[in-house]
Amino acid sequence: MRNFAKSFAAVAAISALALTSCGREDAGTGNEGGGGGGEAAAGGFEEGTAIGVALPQKTSENWVLAEKLFNDGLTEAGYEPDVQFANGGVSEQQNQINSMITNGVEVLIVGAIDGAQLGSQLSQAAEAGITVIAYDRLLTNTENVDYYVAYDNFQVGELQGQALLDGMAEKGEGPYNVELFAGSPDDANAQVFFDGAMSVLKPKIDDGTLNVVSGQTEFNQAVTQGWKAENAQRRMDTLLSGNYDSEELHGVLSPNDTLARAILTSVKAAGKDIPIVTGQDSEVESVKSIIAGEQYSTINKDTRDLVEHSITMVEGLAAGEELEVNDEESYDNGVKVVPAYLLEPQIVTKENAAEAYADDPTLSEIVK
Repeated sequence: MRNFAKSFAAVAAISALALTSCGREDAGTGNEGGGGGGEAAAGGFEEGTAIGVALPQKTSENWVLAEKLFNDGLTEAGYEPDVQFANGGVSEQQNQINSMITNGVEVLIVGAIDGAQLGSQLSQAAEAGITVIAYDRLLTNTENVDYYVAYDNFQVGELQGQALLDGMAEKGEGPYNVELFAGSPDDANAQVFFDGAMSVLKPKIDDGTLNVVSGQTEFNQAVTQGWKAENAQRRMDTLLSGNYDSEELHGVLSPNDTLARAILTSVKAAGKDIPIVTGQDSEVESVKSIIAGEQYSTINKDTRDLVEHSITMVEGLAAGEELEVNDEESYDNGVKVVPAYLLEPQIVTKENAAEAYADDPTLSEIVK
């Protein structure tokens, strides 16, 4: 399976964080031993129970949608949702989780701003017998996480890397000049996306098919702090002015749609031809851009399916059932291998957009 341990090590080095783990003895499935998930899975809990959902900043449309879906879905399933965004940063999310624990939630679903900075809160959750589910982003440097639910993020990167190659090949033969962007270093997923993409792109860099003109091929050179569009646009401005006076830029690896649009804005402002640019999240403006022939691709990771499965996990825990997982090897968080349930992402280009979004009430109208 994918070497997530190496990815985590890089994230840990960048973040320069070292947290002390405490809590349960079990480091396996999360269904045995003391603390969080074991007790909840064994005993279950009643309808009407409070379920905490801690979400990060509203950096993409999918996080905003998740808030509504969790509130509606948990309420419909008979639970009392406590869904909160931490737009003020890590300390706010820490305080929100502390409050959820104090208020007696039975399950804590965490989409972390920085998955390495919640060790104390997750230890308290374990002591209170709360099951912890990492949502979309892995919680690291702690044994007090029971499950991980996400799309297969290494595969996301692989799809992005292949889309970059395919899009450039549609325009002509190589070699191709490219630049690489990665997500925020405090998001454990960012390294996984980048590693997945580089598993496809590095062999082409090595054989000369791809030329990274700036020479910035390492994750820590490509990161975009906070996933902020202005940071990506500023870096793209610098790359263009420093490396592309006479060279043509053929492609840019972008890890998500927000950054893709910022990269395209920079390219247009510089008066350059639009390169092949990848993305992720199926944001409305990026889907419009794909249909218009600008952004080349995105990734369809339907938030509805991810939230729905998270709620299915809550219902399983309420019934005292052992939860289904489909990956018990890949997600080493630095302390334990976290059992995961992974959904499959889908690459979307102009060619298959109508099919990909046929069941999406908003995007299906855009791609008609």
